[in-house]
Parts: sequence; structure tokens; C-alpha cells
Amino acid sequence: MNQKQCTAYILVLDRGKKWNENLVKPELDYSEIYEEDLGQIPGGLTIELPFVIVYWESIVCWEIENFLPVEVEEALIGKLYEADCYILLNTYIDESNSLNWQIYYWIGNRAPLDKKACAAIHAVNLRNLLGAECRTIREEQGDESDEFIACFSEEIVYIEGGRTASGFYTIEDHSWNRRLYRVSGVNRIYLEPVPLACSSLDPRFVYLLDDNKHMYIWMGSKAKLMTRTKTRLIADKINKIERKNAVTIEMLVQGLEPAEWWEMLGSSPDEIPIHEWVEENWEPPRPCLYQVGLGKGYLELPQVPLAKGKLTQSLLETKNVYILDCLSDVYIWIGRKSTKLVRAAALKLSQEIAALIDRPPYTNVSRALEGVEGQLFKNKFEGWDDVLGVDYTRTAESVSKRGVDVSMDMKTDLSALFMPRQPPMDIHEAETLMCDWNDDLEAMESFVLEGKRFVRLPDNEVGLFYNNECYVFLCRYWVPGEPEEGENEEEVPDDYKCTVYFWQGRNASNMGWLTFTFSLQKKLEAKFGDKLEVQRTHQQQENLKFMSHFKRRFVIKNGSRSKGSVSTCGEAELFQLRSNGSIIATRCIQIGVTASSLNSCFCYILKVPFNSGGVSGIVYVWMGENSDPEDGKLADEIANWLYDLGDYTIQVVGEGEEPENFFWVGIGGQKPYDHVADYMDYSRLFRCSNDKGYFTVSEKCSDFCQDDLSDDDVMILDNGQQVFFWLGRKSSDIEIKLGFKSAQVYVEHMKRKQPDRPRRLLLAMKGRENSRFTKCFHGWGPHKVTAE
Repeated sequence: MNQKQCTAYILVLDRGKKWNENLVKPELDYSEIYEEDLGQIPGGLTIELPFVIVYWESIVCWEIENFLPVEVEEALIGKLYEADCYILLNTYIDESNSLNWQIYYWIGNRAPLDKKACAAIHAVNLRNLLGAECRTIREEQGDESDEFIACFSEEIVYIEGGRTASGFYTIEDHSWNRRLYRVSGVNRIYLEPVPLACSSLDPRFVYLLDDNKHMYIWMGSKAKLMTRTKTRLIADKINKIERKNAVTIEMLVQGLEPAEWWEMLGSSPDEIPIHEWVEENWEPPRPCLYQVGLGKGYLELPQVPLAKGKLTQSLLETKNVYILDCLSDVYIWIGRKSTKLVRAAALKLSQEIAALIDRPPYTNVSRALEGVEGQLFKNKFEGWDDVLGVDYTRTAESVSKRGVDVSMDMKTDLSALFMPRQPPMDIHEAETLMCDWNDDLEAMESFVLEGKRFVRLPDNEVGLFYNNECYVFLCRYWVPGEPEEGENEEEVPDDYKCTVYFWQGRNASNMGWLTFTFSLQKKLEAKFGDKLEVQRTHQQQENLKFMSHFKRRFVIKNGSRSKGSVSTCGEAELFQLRSNGSIIATRCIQIGVTASSLNSCFCYILKVPFNSGGVSGIVYVWMGENSDPEDGKLADEIANWLYDLGDYTIQVVGEGEEPENFFWVGIGGQKPYDHVADYMDYSRLFRCSNDKGYFTVSEKCSDFCQDDLSDDDVMILDNGQQVFFWLGRKSSDIEIKLGFKSAQVYVEHMKRKQPDRPRRLLLAMKGRENSRFTKCFHGWGPHKVTAE
């Protein structure tokens, strides 16, 4: 390098950011709670508009109502209720000429817990919205800081009680202006305020008197029935949504009014007789809708044109503020995304509009916030009265999914009725699946609930289930390791996963599941971590993988283990061996001891004790003439396993070879029974429901059971000869009507598809099902009653 040429290099080292500068704040949306331009204008700013002067205060205050902050009017700032909580924002210019904020949340001495928590939460939300670095300051009644007190231009005033509603449905009493409304119309209802006097009554109308905690509906002798009914619906809506079900609604008939009715009107019918005084062609005053806007230095108030003179909800845009003039009522509708300056101008301008013309002395000026509009405000609009648009026959879940708008073009899905029946699983395929699932099973530990803890199930009882008990099976499965790129598969160690099957009997209490979740499940999760999977299954609703581990030796017995082993019972017992759709789903279920339960296509196990002690007797393995020989061998194995204790003799008898002196006596006498079971090849069960928000028909798998009959829905059962329309006790009217039509459609479809087997449509009521219906279900018994 030339000595005359010299280059200086400056190395700048970045010290790195502070720890709090590296924090990335989450993208949260507070637009539903606070305005977007909140806290962007410091206090002391005055804006002059024609007819209106708006002074911009530095203080903004919110009160907590129903878990949300609601902005407090300027006149009420500093008037603090003891049962309320407030959030206070002070916007100012600091010494560095930068915009800065102070955020306080004030807690009243008698404020409920929900208001205290929400005040703290929304104060933090406000700080996040502003991007402020200040902290939120807690202030308590009687112990306020000097900085907090200095934010108010006047002295703080404490007021007893609460002004806002609690989210916990507790509200303090406050002053209320009693109002009387005249209700008219049939297709559409109009509520027009009238003077609170006896002279306002007309026998052709219905009147609604709103006294806050009480509502009185006075029905004139000549009022129409539809008007009376819809007035009651509107009162119910106000009570449920706006008054937290705290209102008592009374229906009054003209001529039978109580004395308190006339006391509220300030007179009696004797002093001022009730007569027809409203003109025949009377119509409610046409409303006028104005949009409040700010132009270039002046206030704009254009009137919104109404199509055919009717108000519709679509006219209200969320970014605007509107004034609705109905002569005796003036409303300010505030959109959620409207600016604060427009809101302030609208509140002052509404008072000016109310004073421009002569109005009745009972005129009210009130606010309506978007999303929480009152019923009286909604009633001014065409089609906004959602009281009349709800289908009360639908479930709450379907209403939440679809909404309250019920149109005549209701969506339906009947595709399941036209799908072919699920074919039974091939025997070889079922055996292959059983082998594969059992090969992957490394170990299985069994537990049963005894008292309030789970104990290990004896090995000789694995596969024997009682319908009053709860069982837990911990299965460890082999999982092949997954090699990474370039890694040899043989070098990858094998992995495993654990599945816990919680089995609950039909008559078992749900306390078993709660005991499991709070005791054994916690221990298993701590041991196996994310390798653990928990599956809850109910009786006869087990999946095939779980049932394959018992290799068709799956027995369900009535009662509880605490009553002793099966061999010591002194009563006769009858079990039916049957499989639905696949040999994997083979179950041996205890049924009622009667000869009419027999069928030539199945195998049965009959235990007949010699005496009441039940320590000895004969066990018959009855093989139907048309039954599968493999089922006969399996029934013999199960009988020897069940009754290996005690002095019992196992005898295998074929149909027609029964010893008359003991077999038929033990089963209750010889009675006629079925010799064919062709319904096994045709039975299908459909569920008709509107849980998805629309009416749909879905088919249950071929391994259905009695508990699949949902009490909230209607079901369609096809046994190959009859189609039963089954009604649940809690099914809705719309489900019944559409389900019946669906059953008729299915019958006609099967006539064309299987003309040689025409079906008859029959009705089946819950608790009154006949044998043609019940024979399609394995182990039919009394309908399940939930144990407490």
C-alpha cells in the first residue's frame, strides 16, 4: 500500500438488542372491544362544527358490563358505583413531545369477582392495543392515588349499588322510567309509546306496560289473537336477553284487571271509560334514518333513502353512526368500527334533533350499540324480530351451528337411504385381521373397578364382563421404527405405543369413568407420556381391534362381580352366542331365560342349577339345527370356561334332542320359537337427526346395539320384511315429520330394488317394541337408565 494513500476502517459492533426488544407481540384483534383510533388524540382539543361544538377530553372511561368494557358518557365520569369496576385512559403529550398514556383500573368495594377480573384483563388488552410501555395501575375504592384523583376535573363521588349488569346474572336495582306501548299489526308488529294513562287504552289493541321487573300485557276485548301471541313473544325475548330472566310477565284480560294495574295508570276505568278512539286508518309514523358523518370542517347528516319506506338491517353499516327518528323515540345506532369523534357528535346532535320539533313528553333518546341492540329497536326494522324466526323444535347444538334463521328450503341429506347394505366381512379376512392385531400386541394388563380404586383382574376372568362394572385394559403394541435418510432399517430400534381401553357396562355409573380419569389415567400418563392413547368404549359398542384380543371369547353377564362367581348363582342363566357383520364381533350375552328366545340359527348356553344354592347342576350347550358348527365348538369352550368351578355337568344337545324332564323345565317350559334368522342378512339401522344444523340420515354399522337408539332422534330399522319407524321420547316435531317422509322414501326405494321382498312401514314407540323389532338386537333388555 502506498504510504500517501491511507484508508481508515471503522468496525461498528452491534451490542445486540435488549431482551424486551426481542419479544414479538402476538397479532391480536381488539376491534370488537376498543375503537381503532383510541388514544390517538390528546386532551384539550376543541372542534367546532355547525350547530355543534365538541371538546375532546383527555380522559376516556369504561365500565365493565357482562364481561366487556362499555364506554361511560362524559357526564358520568367521576361518578363511581361501589359495585362496579372501571378502566380509565388518560392521553397526554409528555416532555419529549410524544404521545403517552396512563391506564388505571378502579375496583369498587362491593364489585363481584367477574368485574374485578375483567377490569384487569381488559386494561392489559388496552395497553397492548396502544402499544404502550406503561403499566396498568390498580386503584381501589378509598385508597386511590393522587395521580388517579388528578385525572378528574371534579371530586370523585361514590354511589351505592351497581349500574351495570354482572356476567354472573346479578344486577343492582336502579331507577326505571315506566312506559306504556300500544301494540298493533298482525303480520308485522308495531310498538308505539303512548301516555301512561287510562285514556290511552283502546279495546282493539294490545298494550305492553314495561315496569322493569314486571311486564303487563293488557289484551283488549276486540284485539286479534295473533297480536296477543306475538306481543307475548316480544316480552319473552326482552326478558331472556335484556333482563336476565328477572321479569315477571302477566297477561291481563280487559275487565279482569287487578287493582295495581289501574294504580300504575293513575286512574280507574270508572273515571275514564275505555272506548274506541284511534282512527280506523291509523298508521304508525314513518321513521327517518340519518347517517352521521364529518365533512371538511362541517357535520353531514344525510337522510338514508328507504326502499318502499321500510327499514332493513342491511342499511346499517358497522363503520357508521345513524340516528333513527321515530317521533316518540329517537335512537342513536353506533357501529362497532365507527370513530369516536362521530359518536360524540351523534350523541350531542340527537339532543338537538329531539328539540327541533314538538314531540310527546314521554319521548326517549337512547343508544343502540351494534350487536347488543334492544328488542324495541329491532322491532322498527323489517324482518329483524328474531323472536319469531326461531324453530323451537331444534336442539341448541343445531341452532348454534346453523343459526336461528329457519327457511322453508331446509337442507336435507338422505343419501344413506340409497346406499347398498354393508356386506359382511369375509371369514378369511377377519381371521387375518385378528392375527395381525394380536401379533402387534406385546402385552395386555387388565383392571376392574372395586370400590374407588382399580385392581388387577384375575386371569381366569379376562373376557368375562359384567354390565354393572367398569374395566380398564392397558395394551402395549409393537410399532416398527422409522429410519431416517441414509439409515438402514435393520439398525433402527423398534418402538411401541400404549392404548388404554376403558370399558363401561350398560348399567354402570359414570363415576367409574371419573375415578379413572382422576386416578389411574394420571399415573399412566406420567409413565408413558405421549405414547399413551385413551379410548372410552361402552358395552356392545367396542371396536374390532379391541375385541380381536379376546379371540371370540367375549362374554357379557348381568349383575356385578361382588355377588360371587357365576357358578354359585342359584338361578337359571341363558346366554346367546351371536356375531354381527364379522366373526370378530362375536359376543356371548346373557338374555332372559325363556324358550321364545331360542332360534335355530344360533347356539345357546343354558345353566340349570339343581337347588337354590346353585353349587351343582347341568349346563346345556344348545346347538340350533341351522347354526354354524364352529359356533357350537366355541359355545362348548365358553361353557367349560365359565362353569369350571362347582359340580356342574356340561352337555351338548342338538335341536330336537333336548331332555324334556330337565331342559325345558329349566328354561321355563316349551314355547314356540323362530327357526330362521334371515333378518341377519337384511337388518339395517338408520338415524334421523338435525344435530348438524340440517336434517340428515346416517346408517349405523352392522354391529349395532340397543344403545344406538338415541332418545333425541328418530330411527329407521329394516329387518327385511318390515320397516320400523322408531320414535325417541325427546325427538323434535321436525325430526318426526322429516323422518317419517324418509321412511316412506326408503320403503318405495326397496320396492324397486328388491321387488320380491316388499316392506311394510310400522311404528315402534320406545318401551313398546315388539319381538319383530327386538330380535334384530343382540341381548335386548330394558332401556338404559343413566346411573347417578
